[in-house]
Amino acid sequence: MEVRDAIRRRHMVRRFDPGVPVPEEVVRDLVDLATRAPSAGFSQGWDYLALLGREETDAFWAATADAEEPDGWLEGLMTAPALVLCLSHPAAYLDRYAEPDKGWADRSTEHWPVPYWDTDVAMGAMIMLLRAVDLGLGALFFGVPVEAHGQVRARFGIPESRRVVGVVALGTEAPHPKSPSLRRGRRPLDEVLHRGRFGAPGEVGSGPSATMGG
Repeated sequence: MEVRDAIRRRHMVRRFDPGVPVPEEVVRDLVDLATRAPSAGFSQGWDYLALLGREETDAFWAATADAEEPDGWLEGLMTAPALVLCLSHPAAYLDRYAEPDKGWADRSTEHWPVPYWDTDVAMGAMIMLLRAVDLGLGALFFGVPVEAHGQVRARFGIPESRRVVGVVALGTEAPHPKSPSLRRGRRPLDEVLHRGRFGAPGEVGSGPSATMGG
């Protein structure tokens, strides 16, 4: 599949066929490609924890459950036969950028107005979402409630040094209603693309690139 087609076909799948497992080799393929994501300083401060099959995924849901009954969205998500927890390792970046070729020996997080350890892992998750489309799988990226991070770490032996950036759910898509959020519509390109200065429209055919040959 062409990358452009995979991007346009990608959507968040909110219900899966629990009877169709995701083979471990497929998850290995997705994570292998995720490690090709950009990485500041080639720090590679990422880890991915795969949970395959009902026993492992149920343990995750037990660690993140609250006292209330799950709503329809969560019930659908809990049908996913595979989950991949996306973890970042901030210290890997602080250590890397304290090396001589970078020179931030104080290891201060103030050098990082944007936490690239989370950004790089998120880009790896996006690669997994696109590869899932390429393989004909459904996928969803979702976050872990802040109050559940400690329980998830304890249940799966995740060190305190790692941050749980989010989770990729994988499986065969099952019929489900579209998210009501889609009624908001997609913002038009001319609204989100600025040219030369914020607020200046990035119209097709304007600027120096319009005169370049090709």
